[in-house]
Amino acid sequence: MSCPHQPKNKNYREVESSIHTDFKDDMSYGDYLGLEQILSAQNPLSDQHDEMLFITIHQSSELWLKLAGHELSEAINNIQEADFGHAFKVISRVKHIFNQLTQSWNILSTLTPVDYLKFRDTLGHSSGFQSFGYRKLEFLLGNKNAKLLEVHKSNPVVYRELTATLEAPSLYDEVIKVLADKKLIEDPTQLRTDFSLPYQQNEAVLNAWLAVYKNADEHFELYELAEKLIDIEDAFQQWRFKHMYTVQRIIGNKMGTGGSSGVGFLKKALDISFFPELFELRTHL
Repeated sequence: MSCPHQPKNKNYREVESSIHTDFKDDMSYGDYLGLEQILSAQNPLSDQHDEMLFITIHQSSELWLKLAGHELSEAINNIQEADFGHAFKVISRVKHIFNQLTQSWNILSTLTPVDYLKFRDTLGHSSGFQSFGYRKLEFLLGNKNAKLLEVHKSNPVVYRELTATLEAPSLYDEVIKVLADKKLIEDPTQLRTDFSLPYQQNEAVLNAWLAVYKNADEHFELYELAEKLIDIEDAFQQWRFKHMYTVQRIIGNKMGTGGSSGVGFLKKALDISFFPELFELRTHL
C-alpha cells in the first residue's frame, strides 16, 4: 500500500480524462494531415545515412514553396480587388516563408562534401532546377522566362499550369496597374502587354514610384505596399544567396546534377530583380 502522504511525481503529466483516444471511427490528426502519405514519401535510393537529410530538406522546402505560391496568388487577387489590408498580411507571410526556407540551408550545410558524394550519383539528372513550385513562384513574382518551361513538358498538367502563370500578370504587373489606375503613370501605353516576357525597368513606372515616395502620406497604401514588396525581394535574395553558398560549400564548382554550371548558374540569379524600380528610386530620392 502506498503512503497517503507520499508526494506526487512532479516529473510526470497525467493524461486528462477528456482527451480523445479512440479514433476507430473518427478523424485523427494523422488522417487530417495525410501523414501516412507524407511520412512514407522519404525513400532513399542508397544505404547512406545522410540521404534522408537531403530528401527531407528538399521535400519540406517544396511544401513551403507551395504555400508561398498559394499566398502570392491570394495577394494578386487582393490587389485586383483593391483589398490592400489583406494583401499586406499575406505578403508579410510570404516574407517569413522565405526566411524559413533560408534557415533550411543551415541544416543542409551540415552535409559534408565527402558524405554527399557517397549518394550523389543516385540523383541521376534530378535537380532543384526542375522544381515546379519554385518556377511557379518566380513567375508569380515576375521573373518570366518561357525557356524555363521546357523542362516541364513531360508533365502536361504542370506544363499547362506553369504556362498559364507565365502568360498571366505577375504580382508586380498588378501593382503597376494600380499605379496607372491612380493616374500616377501619365501614359499607360508605355506599359507592357505581353506578360510572358521578362520584365524590364520602365521609366514611367520609376517616376510613378518616385511620386509615391515623395508624397508618402498622400499615397500611404501604395507606399506601404512598395515596402512589403521590398521585404519579399530582400528575403528571397537572401534565400538565393544561401542556396548558392550552400551548394558551393558542398560541391564547389562542380556541374549541377540537372546539367547547369552549378554555382555559376545560381550566382546569375542574384542579379535578377523582381521590382527594379523600387530599388532604383532610392538613388533618386
